[in-house]
Amino acid sequence: MSHNRTAPRPRMSPSSAAPPRALPDTARLVDEALRHLRPDPPGAPPWSHRLIPGPVRQTLAELGWWNNPVPQPPSGHLDQVLAVLEKYGWCQSLDTDLRGRLCIRGAQNLLQNTGHVTPAARARAVDHMQTALHRSGITLSFFTWNDLPGQEFSHVRTLIRTAARNARRQGE
Repeated sequence: MSHNRTAPRPRMSPSSAAPPRALPDTARLVDEALRHLRPDPPGAPPWSHRLIPGPVRQTLAELGWWNNPVPQPPSGHLDQVLAVLEKYGWCQSLDTDLRGRLCIRGAQNLLQNTGHVTPAARARAVDHMQTALHRSGITLSFFTWNDLPGQEFSHVRTLIRTAARNARRQGE
């Protein structure tokens, strides 16, 4: 005697099927969550410096192990850009290459992101570099000029030193 057995089918009654749940709007949830956050006050240190609590930074500074960055005027910023390029190396076509070398703009980004220059002082430093290029008869932007084939670091060094000297003469 052979019996064909099949699994019983589950019974679904129309009254037991629940209607699909409506999910809350993601944008609304994000807005509600962010509404309670206050914007950073003007002059607040960058996030990289807020990761180390103030009292710890102060103790480290007293031991000589930490220096809070001081935003520099355009001339000081240009001096720092040159120091970064001399220390880490200079490159073309990329802000930072795989070996850690930087172009002029990459060095500026590094200094701005770590609190060593304000966006306004950086913009003035760029103006001084552009002026130095224009006085040499070059109408390219500094980052395009940096990437020219055959460009040498000695030319970059001269541009930055000239721009820094001109900024100092103007009290910047």
